[in-house]
Amino acid sequence: MKRLMAVLLVTGWVLVLSLNTALAADVGTKDEATAMAKKAIGFLKTNGADKAYAEISNPKGQFVDRDLYVVVYDMNGKCLAHGANAKMIGRDLIDNKDVDGKEFMKERVEMMKKQASGWQDYKFRNPTTNQIEPKAMYIERVNDVIVGCGVYLK
Repeated sequence: MKRLMAVLLVTGWVLVLSLNTALAADVGTKDEATAMAKKAIGFLKTNGADKAYAEISNPKGQFVDRDLYVVVYDMNGKCLAHGANAKMIGRDLIDNKDVDGKEFMKERVEMMKKQASGWQDYKFRNPTTNQIEPKAMYIERVNDVIVGCGVYLK
């Protein structure tokens, strides 16, 4: 009986660990976000703004993967491309705040005026869970635009 209980306990833990690994694969990593942003930057440089913004904003395109998506803003906070929410495109978002009141777009623009790339933390709606979650976004300035891709932190 003890042996059966031990086998069941070990089997249970293996299933729990397997489930956690499978769920972890359903979310993007910081390395994947950085790579996707850099891929979008390469696409922008090779194909020009019009083609790049259309592809970045395509929800079935190459710049959307699970909870990862690319965004592009001008240096005044206007959204030029958005992989998760086309309604944002063309909008001035400079005054946007997260649920804690953080003016994340102003912070993003100011950060990119001072440095070429970096990470920014704030809270935002995760399009796969529809929940407000902590997010870290890799952002990089390319001439007069900001290209970013972020991860939702659990």
